[in-house]
Amino acid sequence: MSATILVVDDEPAIVDVLVYNLKKANYRVLVARDGNQALDLASREQPDLIVLDLMLPGIDGLEVCRALRREGNLPIIMLTALDEEVDRVVGLEMGADDYVVKPFSVRELMARIKSVLRRSRAESSAESHIIKVNDLVLNTDRHEAAWRDIPLPLSALEFNLLQTLMQHDGQVLTRDQLLDQVWGYTYHGDMRTVDTAIKRLRAKLRAVDPDAAELLVTLRGVGYKIKDEK
Repeated sequence: MSATILVVDDEPAIVDVLVYNLKKANYRVLVARDGNQALDLASREQPDLIVLDLMLPGIDGLEVCRALRREGNLPIIMLTALDEEVDRVVGLEMGADDYVVKPFSVRELMARIKSVLRRSRAESSAESHIIKVNDLVLNTDRHEAAWRDIPLPLSALEFNLLQTLMQHDGQVLTRDQLLDQVWGYTYHGDMRTVDTAIKRLRAKLRAVDPDAAELLVTLRGVGYKIKDEK
């Protein structure tokens, strides 16, 4: 079954381009012109991914993102303008999975959509796959994470980021390596995308137990790693 994409934007030219290209790629497409309509469609239709513009009439994109994150981990790609750097960072901190700057390349956006959809879907497997580092445990089949049996509420991006770090237990991964392995494409933009995702992940670990957050180590100027000792 093809994925359902909800496009949220009030600019007709952008909506037309996105709808045309998404349908051409065999996606089912829904369109919302404002924040209220976006939340209504997201609730009723349960799309697989949302392409969300920041500047919307009524409820803006950041508020839509915040509301969606309270309800679950629906993948979100934000569309931002060149002069909205602060909003991009805030959007990522709220839980957006990725962002694309206007004016954007349709090919790039389609690649981002494919990548985010791919990592948001837990791979089915006949055999349970458990990854364990210290008291941190991931079940990749069930897409569940826990610290000392306390569930960790991770988004698809955060889960995949943690999984990648745990699979390289003790090894330092650079931002480029994380972008390649987690985001799934060669990224030529702001490396703070990784930093922001790490910050969110560390905050969720700390909210469960400060000991859990201490496993996620930053090596300034180098990258990040998971260590197997507290």
